[in-house]
Amino acid sequence: MAANAQLVEMLVKTGLITQAALEQAEARRASSGQALGWTLCEMGVMSEDQWIDSLAKGFGFKTVQEITGYSFSPDLLKLIPAPFAARHLIFPLKAKDGMLALAVTDPFHSPPLNEVTQQTGLKLIPFLVRRADIKEAIEKFYQPGAAPEKAPAAAVGRKILVVDDSHSIATIIAAALEKEGYQVVIGHDGMEGLKLTIAERPDLIICDTVMPRMDGYGLLRALKGNPVTAQIPTLLVTAKSGCEDEQRALEAGFIDFIPKPIQPVRLVSRVKRAFEIAASLKRP
Repeated sequence: MAANAQLVEMLVKTGLITQAALEQAEARRASSGQALGWTLCEMGVMSEDQWIDSLAKGFGFKTVQEITGYSFSPDLLKLIPAPFAARHLIFPLKAKDGMLALAVTDPFHSPPLNEVTQQTGLKLIPFLVRRADIKEAIEKFYQPGAAPEKAPAAAVGRKILVVDDSHSIATIIAAALEKEGYQVVIGHDGMEGLKLTIAERPDLIICDTVMPRMDGYGLLRALKGNPVTAQIPTLLVTAKSGCEDEQRALEAGFIDFIPKPIQPVRLVSRVKRAFEIAASLKRP
């Protein structure tokens, strides 16, 4: 049985949550993309202490308190960029012998943890820590001496909507863009992306080609059909990057495309170019 399924079964069997509450939490989590633990606590289904205690007792995870009382080297903090740590509420505790001790609030929320593994090449050892403690550690240790470089002026204030049904890919894209100073909103299918476009009014949209409910091309047609959203530059993320695929994307109205696998440097370059193209098209 998968770890997440074991977690769900344990929570229901121990009476911490009901099946109905679980279904509501899963629906809410699916639309927001956030961790199940956060969702349950925000809904008031269980307290954060109950969540941490159940994980520690049920799965043997270790817990750590008052992490701001420890010291952390700049080299350790560099393993996880400050925007990524703040977005996912994770914090590096110690790196040694190919392993990274990581403060987390939900060890089963795999997208950000997979990204950390991919970027660092280290095996993760999760330690359960309260959200408030992680936030305090990020503010204390990242801001004074290890804060990221100031974001480029061109990126500040610009909002980008990322629409991708893959949580891991959406996380990779969001982390790269946030590091540059962009504000990122995430949707997980075409229909959600359309709703978020209306609600958030992003300056640029990045969407996957293949998604449930509405694919990237369907989303673009819907955007072009609404005068409010028709002029928002949209980039297509695709595993197919041949000449014919590129021509199809551009003819459909995408301002550019981003090939898979996602490479942060290329991603940021395409985004900057898309803003430049969009600005040139607006000039008289």
